[in-house]
Amino acid sequence: MPAAEHVDAVVVGSGFGASVSAYRLAEAGRSVVLLERGRAYPPGSFARNPYEMSRAFWEPKDELLGLFDVRSFRKLEGIVSAGLGGGSLIYANVLLRKDERWFVHDSPLPGGGYEHWPIGRNDLDRHYDAVEAMMTPVPNPYPDLPKARALRDAAETLGLQAFSPPLAVSFSARPGAEPMQKQLIDLPPYGNIHNATRLTCRLCGECDIGCNEGAKNTLDHNYLSAAAAHGADLRTECEVYGVAPLDGGGYEVRYVRYGERDASGRHERTHVRITCDHLFLGAGTFGTTALLLRNRVALPAIGRALGTRFSGNGDLLTFCFGAQSTSEAGHTRVIDPAYGPVITTAIRKPDGLDEEGQGRGYYVQEAGFPEFTSWLVETAQVTASMRRTASVVSQILAHRLTNRNESTISAEVAKLVGQGRLTSSSLPLLGMGRDTPDGRITLVDGELEVEWTTATSKAYFDAMRTTMQGITEALGGRFRDNPLWWTKRVVTVHPLGGTPMGRAPQEGVVDSWGESFGHPGLFVVDGSAVPGPVGPNPSLTIAAMADRAVEHLLERPKPPRRGASDPVTVAVAEAPVVVDAPVDPIAGRGMEFTEKMKGHLALGETDPLAGWELGRLLAQRFMFQLTITAPDVERFAAGEDHTAVAEGYVDCDLLGGTLPVQRGWANLFVAADTTLTREMRYRLWFSDMSGQPLTMYGFKTVRNDRGFDMWTDTSTLYISLMRGHVPPGENGGQDAPADVIGAGILRILPLDFARQLTTFRGSGSGSLGSIARFGAFFAGSMKDVYLRPGPPAPGAVPAAVSSAPIPEDRS
Repeated sequence: MPAAEHVDAVVVGSGFGASVSAYRLAEAGRSVVLLERGRAYPPGSFARNPYEMSRAFWEPKDELLGLFDVRSFRKLEGIVSAGLGGGSLIYANVLLRKDERWFVHDSPLPGGGYEHWPIGRNDLDRHYDAVEAMMTPVPNPYPDLPKARALRDAAETLGLQAFSPPLAVSFSARPGAEPMQKQLIDLPPYGNIHNATRLTCRLCGECDIGCNEGAKNTLDHNYLSAAAAHGADLRTECEVYGVAPLDGGGYEVRYVRYGERDASGRHERTHVRITCDHLFLGAGTFGTTALLLRNRVALPAIGRALGTRFSGNGDLLTFCFGAQSTSEAGHTRVIDPAYGPVITTAIRKPDGLDEEGQGRGYYVQEAGFPEFTSWLVETAQVTASMRRTASVVSQILAHRLTNRNESTISAEVAKLVGQGRLTSSSLPLLGMGRDTPDGRITLVDGELEVEWTTATSKAYFDAMRTTMQGITEALGGRFRDNPLWWTKRVVTVHPLGGTPMGRAPQEGVVDSWGESFGHPGLFVVDGSAVPGPVGPNPSLTIAAMADRAVEHLLERPKPPRRGASDPVTVAVAEAPVVVDAPVDPIAGRGMEFTEKMKGHLALGETDPLAGWELGRLLAQRFMFQLTITAPDVERFAAGEDHTAVAEGYVDCDLLGGTLPVQRGWANLFVAADTTLTREMRYRLWFSDMSGQPLTMYGFKTVRNDRGFDMWTDTSTLYISLMRGHVPPGENGGQDAPADVIGAGILRILPLDFARQLTTFRGSGSGSLGSIARFGAFFAGSMKDVYLRPGPPAPGAVPAAVSSAPIPEDRS
């Protein structure tokens, strides 16, 4: 990997927090590199036809690098985006401030924990002002849109107040001008990074699948364009996977740059390093939290609040079908949800913090969908479509059979199309508010997992659904839940939490300014930093928090710029490489087998048993699968160290998932310091997601204690995790001093052992003979230990390990 370049600040992501950060830093004269995993989307580039839409999703392992990143967890689905501009590319334009009283303090939560905002509305108001000045939101200027009228009428019937929230949409060519559709939008002084024409809103309802007119004031049209004008380097299709602090301050960032597809259809991937004085993480709740979870070893001071306080901002989607006209009985009310911006009108229900006796507050907003969706929904009504088709065909046949001459069949075709009553009289309803932020984000098998349930927010969701049912009844329609609600699942487009702010490291990952408690200069500037639900649409609050964080940083003296003579190194020294004598496997008789061991590990522990107990409590699993190879069995058996080569992988969510073993040794049945005791020693070199070199050293102690303990001895491995690539000591032992950062215990499960017996393979001349020779070595070693009389060998394992039995672990 080439040497790293160095800049003042690296910004990861390009959503609301990241874009604001990049602009404020660049405006202040700081050198800035922004890394966005997705590509740029100028007006006209968003998918519309089925072919384009099938490629508009994000799943790099399947070679999909599109806009929509859809996540499915146990109790909720999440939809986020990948593209220059982040969530602004697919959000519904609403910019509302968090309610002043909803900045709660020490608020108790069901299920444990609490919600505490270390900042208040007074801390954010002027930053709200700054963001609004850049985003220029205005209320919907077309109050007579049918769907806007429908929600206002329903609110009046229910005794509720409806209002038009500010929308980040250009309805006119310049601020303050008369709204007109499809007019050229004036270019701002800082220009536009796309160099493409933008047109005012044509009310097509396509806001949340990407605005091809350029009417949405997405972040690429304002903050990112302004940042670029001030010298920020905006790099797309660059996905960050590694973060590590530098010796002397600052951070190293590792990312993969996606290139063009090669002949096999795979995107080229180039790994790049860059270093910075300050690092701003704005990759979203899922992206930022996953990045920190995968780099916990490189960032040891990240607190245990990491992954906590997850919330979906109370998101809930329901539907009103078949609204009826109030002026003409029996007639359908035309709502036309595809006409206008996605959201134009909102209803606010007060919180118990606003009015005594109320529950958790929430907002209900009417929603729309793209015009072409109406065709999909109407044609999906199979029974009605078939009935209309049969009627039209029968009429045409009747004309032919009766020799009736009628060449004009426009009326018949109109019947075939249908009246579109279903979609024209429907209204999706969006709810959001103060749900319970008691969810947790973890890694399971290297993949992101969210543990969250609607159960602890039941009263909140019940109240919101009651209001939505009331709106539907006021419109004379039929209320329908999102089908996912039947299984108590929700869809969130506003995932929040995971790296929450707090008053102290015990409460949060970052402080009230968004800066990490344990790693100065590392800021979290996206929705993962909020300690609870925002309530209304969270975009404006996230942007204001980022503006406040960067302003706080800019008040400090600027660090001295690193020169060419200032080395930039990660604070981990590589150990010298130990070169083994080459062995020709054909000259001797080789042998190999595969071994899998599983258990638990905890960081910050040095005693294997204590690490195992804590790791098991926290469900922190560690496993490896290794192919153990003795290229020459005779040399292996005759040597004192009995060294074999270990190749394979380790899998540990604490370390980021599956990691290949870069080099490994296995020393089997090595004589220990005491008589009648043997050790099986394992040493694996690998690196975590940030590139930090690590060593796993483990040993099995084989000795003849009281009782039948042969299985326990040969199936239990006590492991230590060490920083750096620590070389083997004598006979593969642990002689050199090492920085132990974790410990635990692994075991072979009976089923895995049975599989292991089927993996023995011989190589070279006389493969069966090599297996037999290894078997003789194994049997002889076991006989030496267990069939020769002698007292137990005290001190063969550390006292902390031998002082307690290892409970059976079937995980």
